Amino acid sequence: MPLVRIVRTARMVLLVYLIVLAGISMFQDQLLYFPERASVADMERASGGLSPWPTASDFRGLLAEPDGAVRATAIIFHGNAGHAGHRQFYVGALKRLGLRVILAEYPAYGPRSGDLGEKSLVADAERTIALAQRSYGGPLLVIGESLGAGVAAAASAAQRERVDGLLLITPWDRLEEVAAHHYPLLPVRWLLRDRYDSVAHLASFGRPVLVAVAAGDTIVPPQFGRALYAALAEPKRLAVIAGAEHNDWFSRLDDAWWRQAVDFLLADKAP
Repeated sequence: MPLVRIVRTARMVLLVYLIVLAGISMFQDQLLYFPERASVADMERASGGLSPWPTASDFRGLLAEPDGAVRATAIIFHGNAGHAGHRQFYVGALKRLGLRVILAEYPAYGPRSGDLGEKSLVADAERTIALAQRSYGGPLLVIGESLGAGVAAAASAAQRERVDGLLLITPWDRLEEVAAHHYPLLPVRWLLRDRYDSVAHLASFGRPVLVAVAAGDTIVPPQFGRALYAALAEPKRLAVIAGAEHNDWFSRLDDAWWRQAVDFLLADKAP
């Protein structure tokens, strides 16, 4: 092949590569976040009739109260797709253990206004944690799933005096590590705006943390959750959900698993 043709081909390949990088940089929010818009009424129906929290006009999530005495309040920060009304499966498992459940919603999801992005979601989650603690007191558990694990880690670290325990489900250590795994030919560490560095956020957390990884997860492979667990200080616990993938882990858990998880997170709050 003539040298001139080789040079032209190389320039074309480089140009295409740079265009791809520019597109990823410009549209990375659309690649990371998948919000679903819905009215408050839509979310109530999707969740099986849970109550708007704190009110329908100042909506931050959905609320479920246990039938008997309240042992603690649990705030759920969901994954990146859909909205909080789709996460009603948490309610049955946690209400049976005496937990009040708040399915928190993010800005730009469901009926809420606001911006996408780590800064916006984490700051809003901090306000949700603070409001829940002011409204109900403690103990207060925070649960984050996938993207929500990154949000929960950052917000709980900032509100550590209000949080008694943290459950992270299918989490990563740092978002850039997961991105580099999926896109090894791209300089994702340079491109990413949102970092969700849970290792850094939880470096001095000082509260019980349970890290739950799905053994067959191909979206957030379990090595990233294990890396987060390894970086944490005690008290901590690792749970590997055998046979589970990223989106079916809940069906692999029974009441005993949830009871042991909550007991660990609230060990120093026993009556």
